[in-house]
Amino acid sequence: MAGGLVGLYFGAEWLLRGAIGVAQKLAIPTLIVSLVIVGFGTSMPELLVSVRAALTGSSDIAIGNVVGSNTANILLIVGACAMIFPITHWDKGVKRDTYVMIGAAVLLLGLVQFEAIGRIAGLLMVAGLIAYIVYAYVQGKGAVEELADEDVKHETLGTGFMTLLIVGGLATLFIGAELLVRGATNLARDFGVSEAVIGLTVVAVGTSLPELATGIMSALRKHSDIMIGNIVGSNIFNILFILGVTSVIQPISVDPRFGSFDVPVMLGVTIGFAFLLLAHLGVRRLTAGAMLVAYVGYTLALVQV
Repeated sequence: MAGGLVGLYFGAEWLLRGAIGVAQKLAIPTLIVSLVIVGFGTSMPELLVSVRAALTGSSDIAIGNVVGSNTANILLIVGACAMIFPITHWDKGVKRDTYVMIGAAVLLLGLVQFEAIGRIAGLLMVAGLIAYIVYAYVQGKGAVEELADEDVKHETLGTGFMTLLIVGGLATLFIGAELLVRGATNLARDFGVSEAVIGLTVVAVGTSLPELATGIMSALRKHSDIMIGNIVGSNIFNILFILGVTSVIQPISVDPRFGSFDVPVMLGVTIGFAFLLLAHLGVRRLTAGAMLVAYVGYTLALVQV
């Protein structure tokens, strides 16, 4: 299982850097790079783990991975990063994306009440994501977010090397996803813990490693705007893209616990985070500490549900 986590981290890193490098060589607009390639790259661990889990009949891991990742992105990652450098400013486009993030969370809460996410729902979710990207592109012309230096450090290298990074990253991600799903399933079986709890905790945090690494680097460089953009974008991608594509490939059955506890908690956390952004309150260290405590409490509560 540890090998799977390592594979997911490095696979996502190589894929992301290779994709950004190729995009820049081909003169693809930076906005498309930040919206699509960065979002897609950091969400690849969640995608491969969820698809693999769904195909092997572990639907609880598939959906728990996404729900747990979104909750961890806000409470754990934003909380930890804000402890390093308080979040007091962000790009104006985040306001638009915040509303989309809330809408995606509300949509998921509605879908899980049916205790299944089928192919039609998956197609509609992917279509919604495409519409969001197109709208963001139209609205964001001339207001492109600058990519972090770390994301473009291979820019001067050749396209061939970038392509190798992409291929190597994808291969490593596939292997990492396989190891992580197998390890998580065995862990649940050995310790008598439900796959839902494993998916919501260990797997969710593991697949959020790219966001965690990006967030910490952004905080250390005092680029809270980049970190907030990545978290909001990741939470949108996780629901509309990850669950959308997964359910198109393999319809997902949903345990009732997700509709009664886990997704409502995720929605509540999302709305709370959105309020901090929309009200321009930001996330200072006291709030960040409360978020970290809340995440610990949520994790402990999981085993009681």
